[in-house]
Formats: sequence, structure tokens, C-alpha cells
Amino acid sequence: MQSIDSKILSRIYGRGKGCVVTQGDFLDLGSRQAVDLALHRLVKKGTLRRLARGLYDYPRQDPDLGLLFPTLDAIVKALKGRDNIVLQPSGGYAANLLGLSDQVPMKIVFLTDGPARKVQIGKTTILLKHTTPRSMATAGRVSGLVIQALRHLGQRHVTDETVSVLQKRLSADDKKQLLRDVRYAPAWIAAIMRRVARQEDASHPAV
Repeated sequence: MQSIDSKILSRIYGRGKGCVVTQGDFLDLGSRQAVDLALHRLVKKGTLRRLARGLYDYPRQDPDLGLLFPTLDAIVKALKGRDNIVLQPSGGYAANLLGLSDQVPMKIVFLTDGPARKVQIGKTTILLKHTTPRSMATAGRVSGLVIQALRHLGQRHVTDETVSVLQKRLSADDKKQLLRDVRYAPAWIAAIMRRVARQEDASHPAV
């Protein structure tokens, strides 16, 4: 009969290097206490790394850089699964994802329907900010990303180039989604979303 440690290892190996896991990923294998103890033993052996409370990864190793931190996507996926919450990228991170900013902020902000909290992973801080159901109505859709990115830039800083970047980056289906979701955006952002979706010339004034 396999030990709980070997069962957990088997599942982790199946996901591959760089995966991020929580206790919840293994509760079908044993009690919470048994899983916690097994994870603790695997951390002690150096197989797993404890990133934050209840968050672990199977670290990738670079020959020159040593142990690498997992991708933000892997961390976010684990947080969503563990806490059963919805997360919407916000602030400078949303702008970066859409190519509207070259900088990846050290503080990554997500809006959430769950509790507010802070997760520190190495030098990166992940902030979860509880918000209203209306603000989460477009979460997980490209329109939610666009709304948050434009809100971060501010009306005065949205230029013809901003519109052009979005027009080139978004697919035809993405643009249809923008038009379906304009009702969730402030008036000035809705006007930009229409310009992007309708492929209006960047020099055309927003209406």
C-alpha cells in the first residue's frame, strides 16, 4: 500500500516542475492533518518549497540562477482553487497583460469576491482586494481586463496609441465581448471599448 507521501509525490510529479499546490489538492488522499504532515516532510526533504502559508511549489531549477519562483499564473490558479474565489487582474498588472505597460509591478493587485488578503512570494506581493459584485461582473473575461487596465491608466492618459494597441492585440471575438460588456464600464471607458471593438480609426474622437 502506497504511503500518503508517495501518493502526493506521484500527483506532483504528474503536474511537473513549477506547479503550485495547496493542502486542498490532496484531501482525497487522507485527512487534513495527514496531508499537512506529509507536505511538511516533503518540504523538510527539499522536494517541495513552502511559498506562503498553505502554498507550496515543486520548484524548477536553473543551472545558473538556482531555484526559480513559479509563474504568477501557477500561483493564482492555486489560490483560486484553494479558496474557491474569482480573481480579476487589476491596476498595473492588468495594463501589463494587455501590452499597455512594459513594467510588471512588484505589487500585483487582483479584485476578488473573496476576503481581502496579502500573499508574499519572494519579492512579489500579491494583493487581493474585495470589491463589489458589479466590479466582478466581467471577471475572467477580456472586457474585465480592459476595464481595469483603462481605469488604472486614467482618462487623461488614454491616447490614440492605447486604442491602437488594444485593436491590434484583441481578437474579433474579444471585441465582440467588449461590446456585450460596455454596460459594466464607466461612460468614458465604455466609449473607448466601443472604439476598440468597432475598429474605429485611432484619430476618431471617443463618443
